[in-house]
Amino acid sequence: MSIHLQKERVSPVVVEDWEKLAKEVLPKGAYDYVNSGSGGEETLAKNVEEFKKWDLVPRVLVNVEKRNLSIELLNRKLAAPILLAPVGFQTVVHPDGELASARAAAGQSIPFITSTVSSYSLEEISGVMGNTPRYFQLYWPNDDEVASSFVKRAEASGYGAIVVTVDTPLLGWREKDLQNKYFPMMTGAGIANFVSDPVFNQKFNANGTLNKEAVIGEIRKILFKQNLTWEKLAWLRKQTSLPILLKGIMHKDDALQAIANGIDGIVVSNHGGRQLDGVRSSLRALESIADVVNKRIAVLFDGGIRRGPDVLKALALGADGVLLGRPYVYGLAQGEVGVTSVLTNLLDDLDNSLANVGKNSITSINKSIIEKHS
Repeated sequence: MSIHLQKERVSPVVVEDWEKLAKEVLPKGAYDYVNSGSGGEETLAKNVEEFKKWDLVPRVLVNVEKRNLSIELLNRKLAAPILLAPVGFQTVVHPDGELASARAAAGQSIPFITSTVSSYSLEEISGVMGNTPRYFQLYWPNDDEVASSFVKRAEASGYGAIVVTVDTPLLGWREKDLQNKYFPMMTGAGIANFVSDPVFNQKFNANGTLNKEAVIGEIRKILFKQNLTWEKLAWLRKQTSLPILLKGIMHKDDALQAIANGIDGIVVSNHGGRQLDGVRSSLRALESIADVVNKRIAVLFDGGIRRGPDVLKALALGADGVLLGRPYVYGLAQGEVGVTSVLTNLLDDLDNSLANVGKNSITSINKSIIEKHS
């Protein structure tokens, strides 16, 4: 019997309990990969702790009988200001991997961002999403022909945007993974988009004779691109008509550079504390970035979202929407039902928080509802 189905459980409400359940059922290498950050995990901790520096300031005697969580993003109406962040290698958490997460997202009308290093192909994942929006996250391979093929496949498969991760020229110094000698791709996870790609196969496995280990070796050679620069974005624009977002923006000047380069949106993110340790929290970066962007392009937020009040605080500081990462992956340890439970809890919490802060529309959230304390 699968370790994921050893015994029936009552779904937790407390998000930290999902983390505990994941730790119980997952092998140490897989759990540490999901749970850990880079270096001494200073930034990982900051992402969560920063929310505690902001107080919500509710108003009372407001008619909140009818509430609306919907937003508009990239010219599409979304049911709520929440998207599932791109997380790779999801079959190390549950055999159904991204398919379970995507089905759960679609069930709650939550957009799903498919990772380049997903364990099911981008087409398979798109196929379970129905009419729910999905985006494709691009780790720009060190081979432009493969990058172009990925982007064109995403557009052909109904994805609504390309999310380029720009903060990973090299994998961060992840001490726990190094200690465990663990990298998920070596288990065979995260290779689906490569082995299903005609350009990759033509260039790197033309005779189809390479075994899985050799194919993984070829993928690892081109997985990250150290010479990616702003000038390359014009080339990407020629490859697709889809909106392009840059994920990993932590400096306001980079946000301005994104606007100057015709980018459609950014994700304020330090990669969940998994890249460069010692970086400030995503929430601390958000306010100044959102201020200089001034609604000219979409601003999404990623880093430390755990509960409904966190979502409100990020929106109040200028985000148009937020990405949820680790919590849904902890839920995935229990399969689709776990992801669904995490999402329904968060949506209900957000709806409750909206009413109790004295607002009836999520789009009315602004800085008037928060106050920073010393």
